[in-house]
Amino acid sequence: MEILYILIPISLVFVVVIAVGLLWAVKSDQFEDMEGPAHRILMDDDEPAPKQPPEDEDGPKG
Repeated sequence: MEILYILIPISLVFVVVIAVGLLWAVKSDQFEDMEGPAHRILMDDDEPAPKQPPEDEDGPKG
């Protein structure tokens, strides 16, 4: 029964830490755009890199 004197304050500290973290996330607009990153990863607008001719290992001929 004496363990409750330790567990209750520890749980209250956890609740306060979680509440502060949630308030920080809401105020800093962490939840503003929930679908943008999910759609952005599916869009493939990268152009393929131009192919360069292979270089000789011995250097240029001439």
